[in-house]
Amino acid sequence: MMEKIQMATAKKAPAKKAPAKKAVAKKAPAKKVAAKKAPAKKVAAKKAPAKKAAAKKAPAKKRTPNAAFMKAMTPSDALAAIIGKGPYPRTEVTKRVWDYIKKNKLQDAVNKRMINADEKLKEIFKKAQASMFEMTKMINAHLK
Repeated sequence: MMEKIQMATAKKAPAKKAPAKKAVAKKAPAKKVAAKKAPAKKVAAKKAPAKKAAAKKAPAKKRTPNAAFMKAMTPSDALAAIIGKGPYPRTEVTKRVWDYIKKNKLQDAVNKRMINADEKLKEIFKKAQASMFEMTKMINAHLK
């Protein structure tokens, strides 16, 4: 009889513990989710300074000019009256034209992007006023 009581008690005991484990099991994942979120923020914070350090390590390289821009070009007679005779690279031609424009105050006072042409520039521009963006296109027509 004693054995029956012990068996009955043994059978009933696990049945009572099972619901208790399920209740604990439901609470445990909620804690794990919260625990997982906190380390994720710390990892992201550690990666950000690493990117900044990598950006500082890269030294700035000096640009080399394109060979097409550095090729010496001969200006037409109209353009040579402004910049002078002789072969010049395109970059130098543009610099000299801008020097001429600033020296003679041909830049529009209100809209600095516009250039008011004088007699010499009218031969190149073929109009009284041109924008600085059109200017290089018009100058290139006078280079060989």
